[in-house]
Amino acid sequence: MKFPDPLIRGTLERRYKRFMADVTLENGDTVVAHCANSGSLLTAKEPGSEVWLSPARNPDRKLKFTWELIRVGRSLVGINTAHPNALVADAITKGKITELTGADSLRREVKYGKNSRIDILLETDGKLTYVEVKNVTFSREKGLAEFPDSVTARGAKHLVELADMVALGHRAVMLYLVQRQDCKSLSVAADIDPVYAEALATAKAAGVETLCYCCKMSAKEIRVDRALPVNF
Repeated sequence: MKFPDPLIRGTLERRYKRFMADVTLENGDTVVAHCANSGSLLTAKEPGSEVWLSPARNPDRKLKFTWELIRVGRSLVGINTAHPNALVADAITKGKITELTGADSLRREVKYGKNSRIDILLETDGKLTYVEVKNVTFSREKGLAEFPDSVTARGAKHLVELADMVALGHRAVMLYLVQRQDCKSLSVAADIDPVYAEALATAKAAGVETLCYCCKMSAKEIRVDRALPVNF
């Protein structure tokens, strides 16, 4: 995924009210950027960090910038949760996610279960594969990505819905997309959300598959790179 417009470099002053961030641009102006991420952004919101913003294309939009990237250590981290579904769908179409190749059709945001929408629905020879995508930015230990970074009742609900699809005879996949390139594996942050950790264990026992892929990050583009092992 190439950014349609050049990103604007700045320095993070603070992230607040979950969906707002004050950023000082290189010209000295301080702007309010939209933060498209409802998580806590633990380890990815340090004031003084180098960040990149995308300019809004809609002139009527109240917030004229969207926070896209932050530098954490030597790695860029993608915090915009509007991108992972499109990144994964594109990677599947291009055959980069080997476990999900060969589908006859790919649809996004399809209603299923109990008032839910699946991120990606694949159909192969009449068989359905339900793919839920989660964005991962959290890393407390060098080389280790973790999910979640805050309590996520919605995430636990999705795992139940995926297990229900397996019970109906379908395939279900929980795919974690690590939008950073300094991690070698993924683990579940059970200390942050033990309910989610338990729900994931239950879903895996029911037949839900888990996959993890990381991204190559730059201020020009983000693309799905390689698979990472998931450690429980």
